[in-house]
Amino acid sequence: MGRADIIASPSVVALAGRLGVDLTDVARTADRTNIAREDVERHVSGDTKRGSSGAAASVAASGDSSYWDVDHAAYGPVTHEPLSRFARIAAANLSAANRVIPQVTHHDRADMRAVEAFRAKLKPEAAERGVRLTALAFHAKALATCLGEFPRFNASLTADGEILVLKQFCHIGIAVDTPHGLMVPVIRNADRKGLWQIAGEISDLAGRAAQRKIKPDEMGGASMSISNLGGIGGTAFTPIVNPPEVAILGITRTETVPVWEDESWTPVPMVPLDLSYDHRVINGAEAARFMAHLAGLLADPRRMMR
Repeated sequence: MGRADIIASPSVVALAGRLGVDLTDVARTADRTNIAREDVERHVSGDTKRGSSGAAASVAASGDSSYWDVDHAAYGPVTHEPLSRFARIAAANLSAANRVIPQVTHHDRADMRAVEAFRAKLKPEAAERGVRLTALAFHAKALATCLGEFPRFNASLTADGEILVLKQFCHIGIAVDTPHGLMVPVIRNADRKGLWQIAGEISDLAGRAAQRKIKPDEMGGASMSISNLGGIGGTAFTPIVNPPEVAILGITRTETVPVWEDESWTPVPMVPLDLSYDHRVINGAEAARFMAHLAGLLADPRRMMR
């Protein structure tokens, strides 16, 4: 029985990592490959022969770098900064997701001329409403529209990997960089909301996230999330899928590039887009079609207003 044969949810994998347990050992003890949280806990409570150093060695051998106990001070001056509980939980979940999900990232870009022209036209109205109409609002609206056309992206895989849960709702997670770590508040029913409402909710959620005022029911349950680095920079990156979602959209800074059209080169603002997806659910051709449709909506935002 090998590690590749074992079925376990990201939370179970994270628990095993924290406890220093090799899931292969758990599977052998339980005599099955579908491992639940209770199996890990029983294995730990009944494992009296192996000490903590043995557990650490086992996990280190399986590739968990958190158990590589190195005395860094032997090489030069160091300081220590304890991670917050929030950061530790996020790190465990991301590590577990990266181990369990066979993730692929598809890169593309979208013409933003129409979006930027529309935003400029609406600037006086935005000022009157007191709403900051950012490009991110258009991305969220376009993504919600796109999910209606590609239902496999608005889905989750059950822990045993045997059933795809297709969602009849459309909630968009917005990753927010805060002083205390990354938070992903959710815009509920984004497919039924207009640009002004989406823009207002993005601003409100981001502001309250920075102040740690997001309520528990404003987190979780997203159909798909957006990680936006456009305000910082970069040309591409590989966002990690946030389970139980099966895909995540990354956005970096819009750049002006020459595009050949009408027998001449035209400077066009293009935004790089990065779609990471769970290859157990989505194949490369589906991802390419999804991104082409998304880019088409951004190139002609009238299509997402219908």
